Amino acid sequence: MKLTFQKKFKSMLYVSSGALAIFSGLCAYKGDEKFYKNVIMPLLHLLDPEQAHKCAIFASQYRIVPKNSYKDPESLHIQVFDKSFANPIGIAAGFDKDGKAIMGLKDIGFGFVEIGSVTPLAQVGNDKPRVFRLSNDKAIINRYGFNSEGYARVAQRVNEAKPNIGSLILGINLGKNKTTDDPIADYVQGIKMFANISDYLVINISSPNTPNLRSLQNKENLKKLLKALVSVRNNLCGKSNIPLLLKLAPDLTYQERQDIAEVLKLPECKVDGLIVCNTTIERPSLKSHNKNETGGLSGEPLKDISTKMILEMSKLTDGIPIIGVGGVSSGKDAYEKIKAGASLIQIYSSMVYEGPLIVTKIKKELMELLEKDGFHSISEAVGINVK
Repeated sequence: MKLTFQKKFKSMLYVSSGALAIFSGLCAYKGDEKFYKNVIMPLLHLLDPEQAHKCAIFASQYRIVPKNSYKDPESLHIQVFDKSFANPIGIAAGFDKDGKAIMGLKDIGFGFVEIGSVTPLAQVGNDKPRVFRLSNDKAIINRYGFNSEGYARVAQRVNEAKPNIGSLILGINLGKNKTTDDPIADYVQGIKMFANISDYLVINISSPNTPNLRSLQNKENLKKLLKALVSVRNNLCGKSNIPLLLKLAPDLTYQERQDIAEVLKLPECKVDGLIVCNTTIERPSLKSHNKNETGGLSGEPLKDISTKMILEMSKLTDGIPIIGVGGVSSGKDAYEKIKAGASLIQIYSSMVYEGPLIVTKIKKELMELLEKDGFHSISEAVGINVK
């Protein structure tokens, strides 16, 4: 039995090393979209999803990814949270959990990078397997459970990267430890740790993979949480204007969304923006055999759900700045979210299926759609469908 395990381990090591070598070598060349989609990504998908994720982080960490040569046009520049974004396309939290891939993600052409979710203390997350591809649905189910190297280690990496990131906007997505007795204290610690080394902070209370986390979205719990966090932010030394964003779940009822909007209108609970939305525990019509795995569903099935929620929250909050995320794989998808009220867009699952060149593809298509409709900038199109 020991010999069998050793053979399996060696086989896995050979496959992983081989796939990584191929991926790394091919990435060194100027990227071709179809080649990535039809050759590189299927090769990477020979690995189990978590191993493939690690390979992608490795490639980004050591900058063996296709360097973006596309110059962002002025029409894609946008000012949000008093920050200047070279383009509105960012990588969602969940990809670079520990701040290892910042420079590679910059090379790919993202306008902003969101790290995390990061927890105060290092924790391993949930048992494996904990991430599943739903290839027939262009979707992913994950139940990672906030696996994190912890605030201190991630802060160290961010400090090391900051001098080299130029105009790249950097956000930190904050989570709480699974066994914490005081979730507010966890987020307070994160604000104090990252306020002076990031461009915005996200309070993530919407992951479905940490017990009782989503209960913090309940009206009274949210009021107590935000009152404490906004107060801490406002009294920080050095950077009391760091934007605070709240990330919401798509599974909230309309009444719960109204309640959240009411809380956000209280001066003592006023945050600077929302991220709409996190993964869903709902299971719309799916085709893949992994469709019944527990965890949060992301990707194409979330596209319309997310866009509708962006529109609702934009109306309910009188136009609070929103980062739209969920099922974006084209310029058209991004544009629909922008017209629904999103100022910025994040992707993740679509990059898993199509590779890093999708970033430039989305930007080019988005620029063409803006021009077609007579807009000179992204900001002119934000929220035009909100009535």
